[in-house]
Amino acid sequence: MRPQFTIGVFGIIFDERGRILLAHRTDYDLWNLPGGGLEIGETPWEGVIREIKEETGFNAEVVKLQGIYSKPDKNEIVFSFICKIIDGQITPNDEADKIEYFEIEKIPKNTSPKQVLRIKDAIENPDQVVLKVHTGKSSIELIKEGKL
Repeated sequence: MRPQFTIGVFGIIFDERGRILLAHRTDYDLWNLPGGGLEIGETPWEGVIREIKEETGFNAEVVKLQGIYSKPDKNEIVFSFICKIIDGQITPNDEADKIEYFEIEKIPKNTSPKQVLRIKDAIENPDQVVLKVHTGKSSIELIKEGKL
């Protein structure tokens, strides 16, 4: 039997002031980077562009691959891309009821911890692709336990 993996794609988008774009989910009180699951037939870079449009209303382009994160305990691989906005406007929707830029020091406490690490990786390692293993509970599991 072939292993089954989930592939996630997320955009790391900084504005001209160095603030990070986050979307607030409608299903949980959780902020995260715009992104989600890769669809069949998509490349990771096409998937992140689609996800950014769906979740924020912005048209974006990929600047570079920022990191690849393996979650072996969940059979998941996540690609993080540095992206930039081409055009469009913030558009709340059924996936994200708020879309805002935050100063790095003021990222909301209810932001996905693993995604905060990816943002820090992008800031601390601007000239290299980060390869990391992420283990532990998901943000949804932490929320359900009252720990996030």
